[in-house]
Amino acid sequence: MRTNLVKQALKQGKLQLGTGFGQFRSPEIPKLLAAAGFQWAFLDTEHGGFDLETVQDICRVSAMVGLCPIVRVADLQYSLVARALDCGAQGIIFPRVEQPELLARAISWIKFPPAGVRGYGLTAVQVDYEPLKFSEIIEHMNVNSMVVLQIETRRALEARDELLSIPGIDAVMIGPADLSISLGVPGDFQNPKMVEAMEQVRDSCLKRGIAPGTQTRSASLAKFWKSRGMIFLGCSNDTGMLYERAVDLVKEIGKPD
Repeated sequence: MRTNLVKQALKQGKLQLGTGFGQFRSPEIPKLLAAAGFQWAFLDTEHGGFDLETVQDICRVSAMVGLCPIVRVADLQYSLVARALDCGAQGIIFPRVEQPELLARAISWIKFPPAGVRGYGLTAVQVDYEPLKFSEIIEHMNVNSMVVLQIETRRALEARDELLSIPGIDAVMIGPADLSISLGVPGDFQNPKMVEAMEQVRDSCLKRGIAPGTQTRSASLAKFWKSRGMIFLGCSNDTGMLYERAVDLVKEIGKPD
């Protein structure tokens, strides 16, 4: 079984760089991202179009090439969380969380008893065909499965200390798009309101030993937040990278007459 190196590194306060994808249904993508130097990627089943079979294929290839696969579920439902984990996800991102009680219940879905209530349905495939006891598998999965909370609304921002007090959270990934909308500054990611809000989340995370992080849309924004202590740091996504590089190439070469 594979150790979650991203979770380990975050506990040590080390920067872990990731990205998102949810459009290109190719298992070649995680190989490409790992070769580029990314440590993790989140499969976006909230806004992306991936079905369960695609999630399974991408998670398995990701683990093989050393890219930590994290699934952002569409909603806080047990079946979505458990099936993503059974497909090989090494972590779950919970979107649009505002209620501590629901968050605590959702975290329990990630852990096997006695730490949680996840149902056991693993086979040899999920443990790399290692001859292991149930107790060994349960302990490994509970230790290595990663819990990521998204804070992306004003209500969640105001309730951050209550949310972050729930045991079991490994990292926070601020969702800047929805948070900017909720704060009344849609898309203005460096507006003083946004910077102040995100720094408040960062500080609350650090007080509790939780890795602070955010998703960003450009290298400049990623560097901005890297310099301000975000260590679970995401930048761009599959379509964004391809489109931006394609635009740069055409500009560099020059459009045909």
